[in-house]
Amino acid sequence: HSHKWSRPTWYHRDITRVRAEELLARAGRDGSFLVRDSESVPGAYALCLLFQRHVHTYRILPDADGLLAVQATQGVQVNCFRTLSDLVVGYQHPHKGLVAPLLYPVMRESEPNDESSDGDDEKPGSTFASPPPRAMSPTGHPPPSSSGALHLLLQRLQELSPNSAGCEIILLLDEYLHGNVCKDLENVKGGASGLQHFQCILSRACDSLHSEIDQTLSSLETLAKVFGHPSGHLTFSTMQNTGKSPEENMDNLLHKLTTLCNLLSSLEKRVETHMTETACKHHISVCFLCSLVICKCLHLFMCMCLHVKIKVVRYGRQTVSVDIDAGVLLFDKKTGSFGVETVTHDRIVQLVKIQRGPAKLKMVIDSHHNPPRELVFESLKKREAFCRLLQLMKTAHCQQSELDVISVFVGTWNMGGTPPPGSLQSWVTCCGLGLTPDESIATLPHDIYAVGTQDNPQGEREWAEHIRATLRSATNIDFKQVAVQSLWNIRLAVFVKPEHEGHISQVNTASVKTGLGNTLGNKGAVGVSLLFNGTSMGFVNCHLTSGSDKALRRNHNFQDILRLLSLGEKQLGTFDISLRFNHLFWCGDLNYRLDLDALDILKHVSKREFDELMCADQLIRERHRRKAFFNFKEEKILFPPTYRYERGSRDCYLWQKYKSSGVQVNGPSWCDRVLWKSYPESHIICTSYGCTDDIFTSDHSPVFATFEVGVISQSSRTGMESFSRASIELEATEVIVKTASKAKFFIEFHSRCLEEPRRSAENDSQCCEVPGFLKLGWSSKQFPKLHPVFSDLEHLRDQHLLLSVKSCDGFESYGECCVALHSVTGKSSDLFETCLTHRGEEMGSIRGRIRAYGPPDRRRIRERVYVFTLSMVKYFYLHTCSDDRVLLPFSIGHYFDYTSCSLCRAPSSSYVAAPNSYTNPAYFIFEGVPVLRRVEEIPSSGKESQVVYTQSELTSTASSYQLFPGPDVPNTSPNQRHTTSSNTSLLLQSHKNNATQDSVLSDYQRLHQDRPPSMRNGPKLYPYISTTVPVDEVSVPWIVEQPTTASGDNSLTALQIAKSLSEVDFQPVSVLHGAPETVRELLSTLGLQRYTLDLSRNGWDDLDYFR
Repeated sequence: HSHKWSRPTWYHRDITRVRAEELLARAGRDGSFLVRDSESVPGAYALCLLFQRHVHTYRILPDADGLLAVQATQGVQVNCFRTLSDLVVGYQHPHKGLVAPLLYPVMRESEPNDESSDGDDEKPGSTFASPPPRAMSPTGHPPPSSSGALHLLLQRLQELSPNSAGCEIILLLDEYLHGNVCKDLENVKGGASGLQHFQCILSRACDSLHSEIDQTLSSLETLAKVFGHPSGHLTFSTMQNTGKSPEENMDNLLHKLTTLCNLLSSLEKRVETHMTETACKHHISVCFLCSLVICKCLHLFMCMCLHVKIKVVRYGRQTVSVDIDAGVLLFDKKTGSFGVETVTHDRIVQLVKIQRGPAKLKMVIDSHHNPPRELVFESLKKREAFCRLLQLMKTAHCQQSELDVISVFVGTWNMGGTPPPGSLQSWVTCCGLGLTPDESIATLPHDIYAVGTQDNPQGEREWAEHIRATLRSATNIDFKQVAVQSLWNIRLAVFVKPEHEGHISQVNTASVKTGLGNTLGNKGAVGVSLLFNGTSMGFVNCHLTSGSDKALRRNHNFQDILRLLSLGEKQLGTFDISLRFNHLFWCGDLNYRLDLDALDILKHVSKREFDELMCADQLIRERHRRKAFFNFKEEKILFPPTYRYERGSRDCYLWQKYKSSGVQVNGPSWCDRVLWKSYPESHIICTSYGCTDDIFTSDHSPVFATFEVGVISQSSRTGMESFSRASIELEATEVIVKTASKAKFFIEFHSRCLEEPRRSAENDSQCCEVPGFLKLGWSSKQFPKLHPVFSDLEHLRDQHLLLSVKSCDGFESYGECCVALHSVTGKSSDLFETCLTHRGEEMGSIRGRIRAYGPPDRRRIRERVYVFTLSMVKYFYLHTCSDDRVLLPFSIGHYFDYTSCSLCRAPSSSYVAAPNSYTNPAYFIFEGVPVLRRVEEIPSSGKESQVVYTQSELTSTASSYQLFPGPDVPNTSPNQRHTTSSNTSLLLQSHKNNATQDSVLSDYQRLHQDRPPSMRNGPKLYPYISTTVPVDEVSVPWIVEQPTTASGDNSLTALQIAKSLSEVDFQPVSVLHGAPETVRELLSTLGLQRYTLDLSRNGWDDLDYFR
């Protein structure tokens, strides 16, 4: 069989574990196998073998001599092989240690050349369609087809005289041509990203050039400093070259050469200009200091003179002035003899935003026992500006050493290969179309600016200086550059306020190529990560494959970036970048288009009917199908498509392009987007999302988004000195993973609050009730007690646990998730449930109980500044509890005893809704519901999103899986219950499906008797989430606003409302502070506000009136 294995088409390189299992399941025969790269060990392989409908995975490890061996348990003889082909041949025979011999190779699927584009920015290219690389023998003999070309190269080398090249290079080339050239050739044919061994030669040849360029740049920096030229950080180019790969060394060298060229071409002219200005201004430093003082005075004057016209219920129209410097509000009634009322900042206890009235606000003054003052503003913008200024006033006078909340700007712009205009101020001040700030706060500077561009023709340093000058002009602040990262013409620059420079640490940069088989940098992504105090942030700017019909390729681009972009802490390598940061901001020219005729798009745009176009948006569709950007969020789009405009104006779209091959159509689309993903129970609000309307140099419009982000203080390690340490304990836990494996598993725990990663013991229960899904169970004794490095409850409740479910055979991760500790820091354990993901795909679910406990002397917590403003839904919840001590917030900076207050158990303002279980197959396994066939649908603008269950099929517009056929559902009582336990102590109640009902009732165990069940950390049902627009303003029925409070799976609203009502102790109407006027108020008063979303989704399109 040696000839049969001469071309190892069974080698699938870096395909995912899930994809490998799918291919083996499709093969269906015992003994089917394939080999892929290991996900846990670089340079190792994974042998996947199908036997009795289960996939068995064996890890293949190379030793120090390069010999390959299948990893075996202790005491089993290890067989070593020179190549993968030899190894496969050796295990074709039975009784070699595998569950079955390797009989039927599963061939690698051909990858079509999918790199063509719409002609704007990418030329079609050819990719290698050859089989995977053949394993080379140690002698390195080339294949016969390449012997002629190799002979020619060797002949040319021999003809070189010693004077024409260095002797060292001659020796390196001779060694390369006699061995490594064939390895490079085979690797490229197999899809490798470059010539690895040839890059080593280039790196060796350019070693001396690094030091020469560093010396030259140092000299130029000295010259620039003498003449006062603002050269910025020139020394960043003198980074160490050791310890890097040859490819990174070459990229570093090219970057230095570009920096040198840009500096040489601009230094003389800029120094000349600076000297001319110096001749007129002799006291530069004094003038600069005076300008800062003047700007600060102007800013304070603006705040003191800011007037907002409002209407105060029962008091008529008034004008309120905000004085941030003095910390007071001035209410000018202008009627009678009342005069001006002064309210100091410490008297303002609470702001409550009213959902049914976007311009309404309730202000609690002095005490929660006083009736709130209801204010009516001219518009939603005015209300948001007023709240922002009050928050700034609270922050300025709270006398805290560290910030609780910061503002982050994220911008993206495809510059179209054209230099930018002189001013970009409208971009960085968020002026234009869409959700934009009020003009009174538009010029307030943000704390962090992350500016991403694509097709940027300017050099890296020139572009960074342009942005800094724009920020300086717009804010009168000289922002500090944190990092700039480039990949060809894709750039990302991050700037921070000067006073925050000391709070920034752990800055990392990285890039990933995705163009032309992941070898070219015309498409790809750049990223910057940092730590702001104790909050980790990641910023990604990408340029994905273009073309209206390339949505699938764009999905693959996203997955490659998610997996390969090396940002954040190295110990979190098990997790992709979507789980490495408290907040991840993703922007760029994503290139997702509208699947609609161009004329229809233009018609809707002219009428500003953006909601109708959302149903044809490829990005929303792919997120809805959970094929890309799973669990990411995006603010509601209220601005016209940003591509493809006629350059020079924003009056018309240039959607037809005439080429020699014919007319090419590029319909207007929202190619340029900003999305984000944050850890559960983290505070983040998108405060603006729009595009400019006055920058015309490109066929794309710049897009901006701003965020209010809660930050964590620096970790305190005083807990190590405490006699009693804090602890995190997990109890019975169940996991559903999508796999055909029969391996044992363990759970690995990572957190910034732990000294090192910890792992559990093997699962003590395991079963496969449904083909393709494995149900695992751990009892409490299988988990170690986790001890954080600090014991202060205030720090502990801001932390998160990252969990990875790994197999015991190959140590590969089968799913990861994040669990917040914010609401589990109490005396009793709390239930958590969330989905598992791996490489951006949903892999299953996990649920269990967890408790974080702190020593009694360290349980004091301080409420955050951002809790100062509440939504009306949360306000109703807090003020209908029986315990008056839960009213919040207290004065900013006020501490109270955590154990005496039940507020710490209440949902935070950034709670996410529970996972709608019917979107995940794990629901059927968790709840004991017979598996049904699911039919995937694409949502449409004219159809209400609803779930329909019958005996034979399950249809859901929110589905993401094509489930396998199952038996008919028997008619059982909806009240029939059973307990699903697998040798664990976890009691989980569920209901059988009733064929006569409309949906499946998923009744989770109540966490507390005094509030609704809360399923935290789960994904949103719909991917298109607005954090600012009220629910009743969203017109597309399948794109809904999630309320800020947590809720369970309320798919069967009628039955669940009836059940909940039967468990509520009602009070007489006279005690309810007046009869409710709307359905929404009624549900909120009864503590059933979690049903408002489901009523809206099932026909109650207006909850402000009774039906």
